[in-house]
Amino acid sequence: MALGKGELLDMWTYNKMLEHPINIKCRDLRLAKNIISQYGGPDGELAASLRYLSQRFGMPDQKSKAVLNDIGTEE
Repeated sequence: MALGKGELLDMWTYNKMLEHPINIKCRDLRLAKNIISQYGGPDGELAASLRYLSQRFGMPDQKSKAVLNDIGTEE
């Protein structure tokens, strides 16, 4: 499909909605801090994922790169 000047084609749509509705009755800040550290802390999921994805560039063959890519995207 050819696009004219100034036309955009949306590849994805983003609807900011929760899958399951939540209702927080009381806040637990210690638990929230623990949960957020598991995702974004130095030993969290994001850090592990980025380590795997950056290590794939130093791998000597395509199979090793593919394995690290799969692990990194799964994290």
